[in-house]
Amino acid sequence: MTSDVGLRERKKRATRAALSHAAWSLMVERGIDAVTAESVAATVDVSPRTFRNYFASREEAVLDGIVQRASGLVDALRARPAGEPVWDSLAHVLPGAIMKVLGERETDIAALVRVSAENPEMLARQLTAFARVERLLAEVIAERTGADLDRDLAPHLLAAVPGATMRAVLTFWADGATDASLPDLVRRSIAQLREGLPLGRAAPET
Repeated sequence: MTSDVGLRERKKRATRAALSHAAWSLMVERGIDAVTAESVAATVDVSPRTFRNYFASREEAVLDGIVQRASGLVDALRARPAGEPVWDSLAHVLPGAIMKVLGERETDIAALVRVSAENPEMLARQLTAFARVERLLAEVIAERTGADLDRDLAPHLLAAVPGATMRAVLTFWADGATDASLPDLVRRSIAQLREGLPLGRAAPET
């Protein structure tokens, strides 16, 4: 009985992953308007009803694979040495994570940034989906630092760093303002945040 339940669960996860991958590919190749229950289902060779059983919207389907990979940030942070400062852990984990989470092809990442800028539903879905990942990161940070998650603000602030950094880096990169790679931009961002942003300080008197 246990093996049957395990097999069914693995099949469900595989179907969900296949649907999300198909939705992502359609968005990249043909735009978000091409992502429908019918088109995604046809790609995976299932019924549109099956698609709707797994996802409430096309935006959820497109982002599901990213959200699943983003959850790996929690495990990566937890795996860092126990005595390591959180800023060091973030600097170690985040630069490589941005490509793992979003995908290796920069053209695909650019497509996501473009669609998110043009589609309020996609942006709203991103914020909602990553809120849970942020909460899990806050729990790990609280464990590592001995902070009280319910009383201390610091774990929540640090947990917001990955999401805010990635959003800022992606927008800056997609606008063509730099030739630097995404991992390098993340490294620079973490270093600046850790030291205190110069623009956040009072201007020197002249």
